[in-house]
Amino acid sequence: MSLFLSIAVLASTPQDLQRNEQPVEAARPQMTLNFTTFDQLADSLSSRVQTGTLLFSKGDCLAVRIFTQSPYTHVAMIVMRNGEPVVYDSMNGTGARCLTLKNYLNTQRPATIHVFQPRSVFSEDMTEEYERLLDQKLGTPYSIKHHLTGKRTNGIHCAEYAIDALSACDLMQAKSPPKVSPASLVKGIVQARRYVPAITFELEKPPAVAEKPRNWCHQLWIDTKNCTSACCVKLRGWVLCQ
Repeated sequence: MSLFLSIAVLASTPQDLQRNEQPVEAARPQMTLNFTTFDQLADSLSSRVQTGTLLFSKGDCLAVRIFTQSPYTHVAMIVMRNGEPVVYDSMNGTGARCLTLKNYLNTQRPATIHVFQPRSVFSEDMTEEYERLLDQKLGTPYSIKHHLTGKRTNGIHCAEYAIDALSACDLMQAKSPPKVSPASLVKGIVQARRYVPAITFELEKPPAVAEKPRNWCHQLWIDTKNCTSACCVKLRGWVLCQ
Protein backbone atom coordinates (compact mmCIF):
# COMPACT_ATOMS: atom_id res chain seq x y z
CA MET A 1 0.00 0.00 0.00
CA SER A 2 1.40 3.39 -0.95
CA LEU A 3 2.14 5.96 1.71
CA PHE A 4 -0.16 8.96 1.38
CA LEU A 5 1.33 12.22 2.55
CA SER A 6 0.08 15.76 2.11
CA ILE A 7 1.48 19.26 2.45
CA ALA A 8 -0.73 22.28 2.98
CA VAL A 9 0.76 25.72 2.35
CA LEU A 10 -0.86 28.05 4.85
CA ALA A 11 -2.18 31.56 4.31
CA SER A 12 -3.31 32.66 7.75
CA THR A 13 -2.41 35.82 9.61
CA PRO A 14 -0.22 35.06 12.65
CA GLN A 15 -2.12 35.07 15.90
CA ASP A 16 -1.23 34.73 19.56
CA LEU A 17 -1.16 31.21 20.96
CA GLN A 18 -2.68 30.99 24.44
CA ARG A 19 -2.79 27.93 26.70
CA ASN A 20 -5.45 25.45 25.64
CA GLU A 21 -5.82 27.09 22.22
CA GLN A 22 -5.21 25.34 18.94
CA PRO A 23 -1.83 25.79 17.21
CA VAL A 24 -1.31 28.71 14.87
CA GLU A 25 -2.35 27.40 11.48
CA ALA A 26 -4.43 28.30 8.46
CA ALA A 27 -8.13 27.74 8.19
CA ARG A 28 -7.90 27.45 4.40
CA PRO A 29 -4.74 26.18 2.71
CA GLN A 30 -3.70 27.88 -0.51
CA MET A 31 -2.86 24.59 -2.11
CA THR A 32 -2.45 20.93 -1.27
CA LEU A 33 0.19 18.67 -2.77
CA ASN A 34 -0.18 14.91 -2.55
CA PHE A 35 2.81 12.60 -2.44
CA THR A 36 2.82 8.85 -2.81
CA THR A 37 6.18 8.35 -1.10
CA PHE A 38 7.99 9.69 1.93
CA ASP A 39 11.02 10.57 -0.21
CA GLN A 40 8.90 12.81 -2.45
CA LEU A 41 7.65 14.75 0.55
CA ALA A 42 11.14 15.17 2.02
CA ASP A 43 12.59 16.31 -1.31
CA SER A 44 9.79 18.84 -1.80
CA LEU A 45 10.17 20.21 1.72
CA SER A 46 13.93 20.63 1.19
CA SER A 47 13.23 23.34 -1.38
CA ARG A 48 10.83 25.18 0.95
CA VAL A 49 13.04 25.72 4.00
CA GLN A 50 15.92 28.04 4.91
CA THR A 51 18.36 28.68 7.73
CA GLY A 52 16.24 29.59 10.74
CA THR A 53 13.20 27.53 9.75
CA LEU A 54 11.65 25.85 12.80
CA LEU A 55 9.86 22.49 12.70
CA PHE A 56 7.28 21.96 15.44
CA SER A 57 5.92 18.46 15.95
CA LYS A 58 2.60 17.34 17.35
CA GLY A 59 3.46 13.88 18.61
CA ASP A 60 2.41 11.38 21.27
CA CYS A 61 4.49 12.50 24.28
CA LEU A 62 1.92 12.65 27.08
CA ALA A 63 4.23 14.36 29.58
CA VAL A 64 4.73 17.39 27.33
CA ARG A 65 1.12 17.50 26.13
CA ILE A 66 -0.31 17.39 29.65
CA PHE A 67 2.16 19.77 31.29
CA THR A 68 1.98 22.44 28.56
CA GLN A 69 -1.70 21.82 27.72
CA SER A 70 -0.67 22.00 24.09
CA PRO A 71 -0.36 19.48 21.26
CA TYR A 72 3.15 20.71 20.43
CA THR A 73 5.68 18.18 21.73
CA HIS A 74 8.96 18.91 19.92
CA VAL A 75 10.87 21.56 18.00
CA ALA A 76 13.85 21.36 15.66
CA MET A 77 15.98 23.93 13.85
CA ILE A 78 17.06 23.96 10.20
CA VAL A 79 20.36 25.19 8.78
CA MET A 80 21.17 25.23 5.08
CA ARG A 81 24.61 23.73 4.49
CA ASN A 82 26.06 23.44 0.98
CA GLY A 83 22.57 23.96 -0.40
CA GLU A 84 21.05 21.13 1.64
CA PRO A 85 19.02 21.41 4.87
CA VAL A 86 20.30 19.80 8.05
CA VAL A 87 18.23 19.61 11.22
CA TYR A 88 19.35 20.18 14.81
CA ASP A 89 17.34 19.04 17.81
CA SER A 90 17.64 17.47 21.25
CA MET A 91 15.90 14.13 21.62
CA ASN A 92 15.34 11.91 24.62
CA GLY A 93 17.82 9.04 24.60
CA THR A 94 20.08 10.81 22.09
CA GLY A 95 20.71 14.39 23.19
CA ALA A 96 21.63 17.26 20.89
CA ARG A 97 22.16 15.96 17.38
CA CYS A 98 22.32 16.97 13.72
CA LEU A 99 20.57 14.96 10.99
CA THR A 100 19.71 15.31 7.35
CA LEU A 101 16.16 16.55 6.83
CA LYS A 102 15.02 13.19 5.51
CA ASN A 103 16.50 11.28 8.45
CA TYR A 104 14.98 13.72 10.93
CA LEU A 105 11.50 13.45 9.44
CA ASN A 106 11.82 9.68 9.58
CA THR A 107 12.44 9.86 13.35
CA GLN A 108 9.22 11.85 13.82
CA ARG A 109 6.83 9.44 12.11
CA PRO A 110 3.95 9.43 12.81
CA ALA A 111 3.34 13.10 13.63
CA THR A 112 1.94 16.38 12.39
CA ILE A 113 4.69 18.86 11.50
CA HIS A 114 4.15 22.62 11.56
CA VAL A 115 6.79 24.63 9.70
CA PHE A 116 7.44 28.23 10.80
CA GLN A 117 9.55 30.54 8.66
CA PRO A 118 11.47 33.62 9.86
CA ARG A 119 9.95 36.87 8.62
CA SER A 120 13.37 38.03 7.43
CA VAL A 121 16.20 36.02 5.92
CA PHE A 122 19.06 35.49 8.35
CA SER A 123 22.07 37.71 7.66
CA GLU A 124 25.55 36.21 7.38
CA ASP A 125 26.39 37.31 10.92
CA MET A 126 23.16 35.87 12.30
CA THR A 127 23.72 32.60 10.46
CA GLU A 128 27.27 32.34 11.79
CA GLU A 129 26.22 32.85 15.42
CA TYR A 130 23.19 30.59 15.02
CA GLU A 131 25.24 27.73 13.61
CA ARG A 132 28.04 28.23 16.14
CA LEU A 133 25.68 27.79 19.08
CA LEU A 134 23.98 24.77 17.52
CA ASP A 135 27.31 23.10 16.80
CA GLN A 136 28.69 23.88 20.26
CA LYS A 137 25.78 22.06 21.90
CA LEU A 138 26.06 18.90 19.80
CA GLY A 139 26.47 15.86 22.02
CA THR A 140 24.91 17.55 25.06
CA PRO A 141 22.74 14.95 26.82
CA TYR A 142 18.99 15.34 26.82
CA SER A 143 17.37 16.55 30.04
CA ILE A 144 13.89 17.83 30.86
CA LYS A 145 13.76 17.81 34.68
CA HIS A 146 15.23 21.32 34.95
CA HIS A 147 12.29 22.64 32.92
CA LEU A 148 10.40 22.79 36.23
CA THR A 149 13.09 24.67 38.17
CA GLY A 150 14.35 26.93 35.39
CA LYS A 151 17.95 26.29 36.43
CA ARG A 152 20.60 25.19 33.95
CA THR A 153 22.02 21.68 34.12
CA ASN A 154 24.47 19.69 32.02
CA GLY A 155 21.56 18.57 29.84
CA ILE A 156 19.30 20.37 27.38
CA HIS A 157 15.81 19.87 25.96
CA CYS A 158 14.57 20.75 22.49
CA ALA A 159 12.91 24.12 23.16
CA GLU A 160 15.82 25.23 25.34
CA TYR A 161 18.20 24.34 22.51
CA ALA A 162 16.09 26.37 20.07
CA ILE A 163 15.78 29.51 22.21
CA ASP A 164 19.52 29.41 22.96
CA ALA A 165 20.24 29.42 19.22
CA LEU A 166 17.76 32.24 18.58
CA SER A 167 19.29 34.22 21.43
CA ALA A 168 22.80 33.68 20.07
CA CYS A 169 21.87 35.46 16.84
CA ASP A 170 19.93 38.19 18.71
CA LEU A 171 16.57 37.22 17.25
CA MET A 172 14.75 36.19 20.46
CA GLN A 173 15.45 36.25 24.19
CA ALA A 174 13.99 34.35 27.15
CA LYS A 175 14.26 35.15 30.85
CA SER A 176 14.58 31.46 31.68
CA PRO A 177 15.50 29.31 28.65
CA PRO A 178 15.06 25.98 30.50
CA LYS A 179 11.40 26.84 31.15
CA VAL A 180 10.66 27.43 27.46
CA SER A 181 8.45 24.72 25.94
CA PRO A 182 7.58 24.09 22.29
CA ALA A 183 4.18 25.68 22.94
CA SER A 184 5.56 28.81 24.63
CA LEU A 185 8.18 29.13 21.90
CA VAL A 186 5.46 29.18 19.23
CA LYS A 187 3.61 31.83 21.21
CA GLY A 188 6.76 33.91 21.60
CA ILE A 189 7.95 33.86 18.00
CA VAL A 190 4.48 34.72 16.70
CA GLN A 191 3.71 37.44 19.23
CA ALA A 192 7.11 39.05 18.63
CA ARG A 193 6.39 38.88 14.88
CA ARG A 194 9.65 37.09 14.23
CA TYR A 195 8.08 34.06 12.53
CA VAL A 196 5.05 33.15 10.44
CA PRO A 197 3.34 29.76 9.99
CA ALA A 198 4.17 28.39 6.56
CA ILE A 199 3.48 24.69 5.98
CA THR A 200 1.69 21.91 7.81
CA PHE A 201 1.94 18.26 6.82
CA GLU A 202 1.21 14.81 8.17
CA LEU A 203 3.84 12.12 8.54
CA GLU A 204 2.37 8.65 8.56
CA LYS A 205 4.12 5.73 10.17
CA PRO A 206 6.30 3.65 7.84
CA PRO A 207 4.34 0.91 6.09
CA ALA A 208 4.79 -2.50 7.65
CA VAL A 209 6.68 -5.09 5.65
CA ALA A 210 4.23 -7.90 4.97
CA GLU A 211 5.44 -11.30 6.07
CA LYS A 212 3.92 -14.24 4.23
CA PRO A 213 2.70 -16.90 6.68
CA ARG A 214 3.59 -20.55 6.16
CA ASN A 215 0.47 -21.80 7.95
CA TRP A 216 -2.26 -20.67 10.36
CA CYS A 217 0.02 -21.06 13.39
CA HIS A 218 2.66 -18.87 11.78
CA GLN A 219 -0.05 -16.30 10.92
CA LEU A 220 -1.10 -16.22 14.57
CA TRP A 221 2.51 -15.59 15.58
CA ILE A 222 2.87 -12.78 13.01
CA ASP A 223 -0.32 -11.08 14.22
CA THR A 224 0.76 -11.33 17.86
CA LYS A 225 4.23 -10.00 17.07
CA ASN A 226 2.89 -7.06 15.05
CA CYS A 227 0.33 -6.15 17.70
CA THR A 228 2.89 -6.30 20.50
CA SER A 229 5.39 -4.25 18.52
CA ALA A 230 2.80 -1.58 17.71
CA CYS A 231 1.78 -1.34 21.38
CA CYS A 232 5.42 -0.99 22.48
CA VAL A 233 6.08 1.75 19.93
CA LYS A 234 2.98 3.66 21.00
CA LEU A 235 3.80 3.28 24.69
CA ARG A 236 7.38 4.42 24.07
CA GLY A 237 6.03 7.55 22.39
CA TRP A 238 3.60 8.28 25.22
CA VAL A 239 5.95 7.69 28.14
CA LEU A 240 9.53 8.03 26.89
CA CYS A 241 8.80 10.65 24.20
CA GLN A 242 10.84 8.71 21.65
